[in-house]
Amino acid sequence: MQERDLKEKAQILDDKGMRRAMVRIAHEIIERNKGVENVALIGIRRRGVPLAQRLAKYISDIEGTNVPVGILDITLYRDDLTTLANQPQVHQTEVNFPVTGKKLVLVDDVLYTGRTVRAALDAIMDLGRPEVVQLAVLIDRGHREIPIRADYVGKNVPTSRKEVISVRLTEIDQEERVVILERI
Repeated sequence: MQERDLKEKAQILDDKGMRRAMVRIAHEIIERNKGVENVALIGIRRRGVPLAQRLAKYISDIEGTNVPVGILDITLYRDDLTTLANQPQVHQTEVNFPVTGKKLVLVDDVLYTGRTVRAALDAIMDLGRPEVVQLAVLIDRGHREIPIRADYVGKNVPTSRKEVISVRLTEIDQEERVVILERI
């Protein structure tokens, strides 16, 4: 389904609401991990990457310490790979630090069925054996198909399966907001 087949139903978060949610998640990550020693963030390509970079900046602003940020491409780990395209576009995973023994925070924009996170976990385990993997998402919309739960959630948004959550980030979409779309 293309976004052109959808119409905007409601705005969930504006730029200020997104920033507040991300700053709160940054504080929660620091609190749960008793600081940021041995913590690293990994953004799931696409929109999880700028969100992870933002979290790293907020954590640095709060703690005065930089946390490493990696980029994870899960294309080849997806369970729906054959339905995506004849030639799926694979991007590079860029994790330039050892994951073994780290407290990893996996970052994505929307948690829905849980299948993206499952694929990301498989990809991470191919890189090493972290001490712990936590999950941070901007939006949790429910409808899980796999028993996966986020540790940090910006906003819970109950939706119907006919609705779509669209996270729009300046880095990718040249606008900053989260909207609910529905089929036309």
